Amino acid sequence: MKRLRKHNKARKFIQDISTHTPFVLMVGILFTLWLLFSSAIYYFEAGTDGTSIHSLGDSLYWGVAAFSTAGIADTPTTGIAKLLGGIWIVIGSILFFGTIVATITTYFMRPMQRPHRKIIDTIEYNLEQLSDLDLDELDLLRETVDTLIEHVERIKSTQGSDPAGT
Repeated sequence: MKRLRKHNKARKFIQDISTHTPFVLMVGILFTLWLLFSSAIYYFEAGTDGTSIHSLGDSLYWGVAAFSTAGIADTPTTGIAKLLGGIWIVIGSILFFGTIVATITTYFMRPMQRPHRKIIDTIEYNLEQLSDLDLDELDLLRETVDTLIEHVERIKSTQGSDPAGT
């Protein structure tokens, strides 16, 4: 049962990241630009004396090493390749680290934009505290829950009569 909960939490986490953050879009842009810049570097470096980029695989590796600021990317030898390499290092680094920061920020700010989750969490917490309530508080809670149920049923019947939700 515990393993199932962990699996559901991991699936929900991945779903939240892919649905509610810019992660997928940013990784797609980063991947596309990586391929373009690496291919351009290969095109301009192929057959040049003194270059360490002899294949498309070398240029793809160079592209990852350059944008990740690992410091191990070989310097291109031709002028245009150096210019493209410099542009790629700046753009790739911004996208790489920007994706991380934007995803984390969006993920952790999202609960603040979802008051219904806060309401549900509060109700769950308070249900755990039921044994601490006296009889008057329990009666008040029952009345509140009855009112909540009536309200939910009204909303459901309204939404049920208008399938488009308009």
